Amino acid sequence: MLAGLVGAATRLTGDKPGPLWHHPPMLRRTALLCLWLTTLPHPALACRLALVLGFDVSLSVDAADYAAQRDGIVAALTDPRLRALLLDNPQPVAMAAFEWAGHREQALIADWTLLDSPAAIDRFAATIAAHPRRHRGLTAVGSALTYAVAQLERAPVCTRQTIDLAGDGVRNNGPQPRRIYDTSDLGGITVNGLAIGGLDPEVLQWFRDNVLHGPGAFVEFAASRADFAAAFRRKLIREVQEPLLGMAAAPHHG
Repeated sequence: MLAGLVGAATRLTGDKPGPLWHHPPMLRRTALLCLWLTTLPHPALACRLALVLGFDVSLSVDAADYAAQRDGIVAALTDPRLRALLLDNPQPVAMAAFEWAGHREQALIADWTLLDSPAAIDRFAATIAAHPRRHRGLTAVGSALTYAVAQLERAPVCTRQTIDLAGDGVRNNGPQPRRIYDTSDLGGITVNGLAIGGLDPEVLQWFRDNVLHGPGAFVEFAASRADFAAAFRRKLIREVQEPLLGMAAAPHHG
C-alpha cells in the first residue's frame, strides 16, 4: 500500500521542484499520508516461541509413569524461575500439549495458549492436570511428529516453532521420524526430545539419531520416572531461554 501511494505521488509530481505546499492540495494530502504511514510501528509477532509438547502414553507407560509425566509438567509450570522467563518478556510463549501412542493414537491435551500472565499459566497447567489418558497403543514416534507439525500449522504467529517429544522407547509402529524429515519440508522447525530411561537402554541414543532436527535441537534425559520432573523443568527452561541466547529465525505463520 505504502509503495503504491509513493509511486502515485511520484507520478503526480513528476520533476516539479519546490516545497510541498507549491503542489496541488490532493498531491499534498497524498504526500503527507505517505509520511505518516512511514512513522507507524511494524506489526509485532504474537509470540516469541510456539512450543508443542508431546507425551508418550504407549503400552510401556503404566499408570505411575503417566502420573509422573503429568505431575512433572504441572510442577514445571509452577516453578518460579520458569515463570519469570515466561513472563519477563513483552512477547509471550504459546504452548500446546498432546498425548501420543500408536500410528493413529494422538489426542490434544491442552490447545494453544499464550502464556502471558500467571492466570494463563495456571489455566494451562490445570487443563493438563485434569486430562484423562485416552490411549495405550504402540510407539509411533513418526506419527506423533506428523501430528505435532499439524498443530504448529494452526499455532499463533511466532518467531520460532519447536516440537518437544517425550518417550521411553524407540519407534515400533508408524513411519520412521527420519523418513518424515527426508520427505517433508519442516522449514525452520526445531524438534527436541526428552528420553526416559529405565525400559530401553538405547532410548537416549535413538532419540539423538532419529528425533532431533533443526536449529539448536537437543535431547534431555530422565534416567527413570522419578527424574522426569527435573528433566522436564531443565528442558523447558532451556527452550524458553533460546530466544534470548540463540540466533534469530524467520517468523512462521500458522
